[in-house]
Amino acid sequence: MNYRFQNLLGAPYRGGNVVISNNTLLLSPVGNRISVTDLRKSETTTLPIQASSNISRIAVSPDGTFLLAIDDNNRCLFINLRRRALLHRITFKHGVGAVKFSPDGGLIAVAAGKLVQIWRSPAFRKEYFPFELVKTFADCHAKITAFDWSPDSKYLLVASKDLTARILCLKKLSGGDKYKPFLFLGHRDSVVGSFFGVDSKTNKVSKVYTVTKDCYLLSWGFTGDEDEESSAPPSPGTPDRELEGELDGVVKKRKEREIEDGGGYLCRGKWELLRKDCFNQAPAKVSACHYHRGLDMVVVGFSNGVFGLYQMPDFVCIHMMSISKEKITTALFNDLGNWMSFGCAKLGQLLVWEWRSESYILKQQGHYFDVNCVAYSADSQLLATGADDNKVKVWTVSSGFCFVTFSEHTNAVTALHFMANNNSLLSASLDGTVRAWDLIRYRNFRTFTTPSSRQFVSLAADQSGEVICAGTSDSFEIFVWSMRTGRLLDVLSGHEAPVHGLVFSPTNAVLASSSWDKTLRLWDVFDGKGAVETWHHTHDVLTVVYRPDGRQLACSTLDGQIHFWDPIDGVLMYSIEGSRDIAGGRLMTDRRTSANSSTGKCFTTLCYSADGSYILAGGSSRYVCMYDVADQVLLRRFQITHNLSLDGVLDFLNSKNMTEAGPLDLIDDYNSDIEEGVEKQTRGNLGQNMPGSVANRGRPIIQTKCLRIAPTGRSFVAATTEGVLVYSVDESFIFDPTDLDIDVTPEAVDKALDENQPSRALILSLRLNEDSFIKKCIFAVSPADIPAVATSIPYSYLQRLIEALASLLENCPHLEFILRWSQELCKIHANSIQQNSRSLLPSLKSLQKSITSIHQDLADTCSSNEYMLRYLCSSSASK
Repeated sequence: MNYRFQNLLGAPYRGGNVVISNNTLLLSPVGNRISVTDLRKSETTTLPIQASSNISRIAVSPDGTFLLAIDDNNRCLFINLRRRALLHRITFKHGVGAVKFSPDGGLIAVAAGKLVQIWRSPAFRKEYFPFELVKTFADCHAKITAFDWSPDSKYLLVASKDLTARILCLKKLSGGDKYKPFLFLGHRDSVVGSFFGVDSKTNKVSKVYTVTKDCYLLSWGFTGDEDEESSAPPSPGTPDRELEGELDGVVKKRKEREIEDGGGYLCRGKWELLRKDCFNQAPAKVSACHYHRGLDMVVVGFSNGVFGLYQMPDFVCIHMMSISKEKITTALFNDLGNWMSFGCAKLGQLLVWEWRSESYILKQQGHYFDVNCVAYSADSQLLATGADDNKVKVWTVSSGFCFVTFSEHTNAVTALHFMANNNSLLSASLDGTVRAWDLIRYRNFRTFTTPSSRQFVSLAADQSGEVICAGTSDSFEIFVWSMRTGRLLDVLSGHEAPVHGLVFSPTNAVLASSSWDKTLRLWDVFDGKGAVETWHHTHDVLTVVYRPDGRQLACSTLDGQIHFWDPIDGVLMYSIEGSRDIAGGRLMTDRRTSANSSTGKCFTTLCYSADGSYILAGGSSRYVCMYDVADQVLLRRFQITHNLSLDGVLDFLNSKNMTEAGPLDLIDDYNSDIEEGVEKQTRGNLGQNMPGSVANRGRPIIQTKCLRIAPTGRSFVAATTEGVLVYSVDESFIFDPTDLDIDVTPEAVDKALDENQPSRALILSLRLNEDSFIKKCIFAVSPADIPAVATSIPYSYLQRLIEALASLLENCPHLEFILRWSQELCKIHANSIQQNSRSLLPSLKSLQKSITSIHQDLADTCSSNEYMLRYLCSSSASK
């Protein structure tokens, strides 16, 4: 199966700035990837492009075509956002504190350490080196924190940690400046944000706002050019004619100077401090801010989780609201100014707030600890995740949104199981409870406990949903409850180590359990006779899984092997040696090379495909392996990440980082202040260490904790350190960049019809998107060829074809022909239609409406002619 990366779920927002493109697309960094959320459609997707480490800064062009993403290693990716294609790469020499496109999209300003670099923006043209450095400003004496472009793209307002802000003129890029940058002084703390303000009447820059970390907002006003004041009339008693002549001379002189030096008068002019206002949020600090030039409003986020919205220039507080108890790391207006976006890196939370209606547009929060388990619903529409943050989240797979979060557990969630009716969900936790959740009323309707507290690490339910079983890690027992009454029915004893694998047979009531005591046991739960059979292994058994038909059982052991058993005859069918396949990746504490290391070479999670022909296996490695069950061969390896911010990704480490005292990565020498808006991805920032991490600066180890394949077989998910990765084979997630080219013409459609190629003709007409040609090609297909032609239709054109069939049903007399088309499309593309019912819903409703209307008309006609039809049927039978 040709699986491709589709989406990333459950990964938290860990820091960095967010941007809003085209007023509705919210772009945010998630690890080393970019998440795109459509705020109108309530859908979120993740770009398939990966950076080399965690992304800290992003910027989008004004027209929403290009995206810049800069990671912690100062490596920049230039991405075509609409085509989701990586165009160029570049590496900056210094740490990037801010990056922004100019309003006209022609330039890119990059704050590289103490330097401001102006680059010409690459485009679609083919160039040997697309990034062209146009100018470098080295006027700042400390790290640059923020900047803002003027509306005409001629000036740059730069704020830095040396308690100053300055205006830089960019017009004369080829020669040197004739003037020094104008400095805004008087700040008592580092400047978090600096913004240009414009005059609403003249649409020219007339104001500057600077926001400092110590909760002050300074308003500066432009009072004119120094030369203009020196050439002004000496006294009010000057005759009017002389006054007018001198003023005309001043204006003329100013225009000539603007043409000569590109408008440098803003740098040489006089600015004065108009007012200094305090946000009154002490002892909190300003952590993020943004200014909307059209509304003349400033939104400010504070370190105590409070944000404020202020109307300028009078500094009137419109809103003041607390959204969390942690620091707000990013705040942003959209272009229209009606929505404000906030991010909290410590909680992994993103919010979009509409200030006029005072309501949330978006409120999403991923798991800010590792995801331990995932589970698909029976119809593959829902996905449940459980993590170390004690929460259970349920996601809609098609939209990528979490619609409910259950937080009643008081310890890590270790196992999940969807019931067959899709209306309830089971979860097991280390807090000693197994809980049943109602997905209709969103409540915990049943809690299963034991007489003494136990830690549950595995969970299973029979096909009827009447019996619930959970395995423990401390008492090594399996507890059995009744789903209907909630009573404890039985306790299965026999294992001598934690029971980490538990699964019911799909065909009978046999329960299989795997344990670290090197045994795999089968239990007859209903008869209560104890273990029916025990199969011994040479190493610890880590997990167990049944094939969907119930005729095969697979388990993985600590030596990296996968054993396949016949559960009916109780014989070992064959084994797969997978330690070399899963090997790869070296930890920074490893003294041996990855080829010679014996740690982590085992599978901790297994999952059969829907038809049982192949099996997926993952563990403490960056790889997920796919094996053919019948031939025991490796089909494919999926590398789940290329993020160097995680440990265990590289096969070869730099030897200079290994010293006599140990690896340099273990030394925490980062003692400077955390930059505003860029939180480091460390466990220390979260307040506690996470499982699987070492006691250092907190680089998490890449691993796969759980694998599940959708019941439809069209996708699978992997719960990894970076989040829940979704892989799919559906063509709807593959972008076709040549959808309309020079060969797609009406003449090409007619030619295909003349050559008796109905399938090619129909696809060409769908790509051409001409209604008359689509209907013409539909009628050109013979009834016998409908199944073959329907099979060749890609999913991306399915919606347009359904709309054409719905239109034909309303006006076309060929009823049976169109119904056969509809029937074959539903048969062949049933999985795609079901998984993407939301996007296809309008066209499907149109088709249903047309069919219902025709059905009612036929029903009325038949009922009025019932006796005539009976007579005709009886007469034909008698003859």
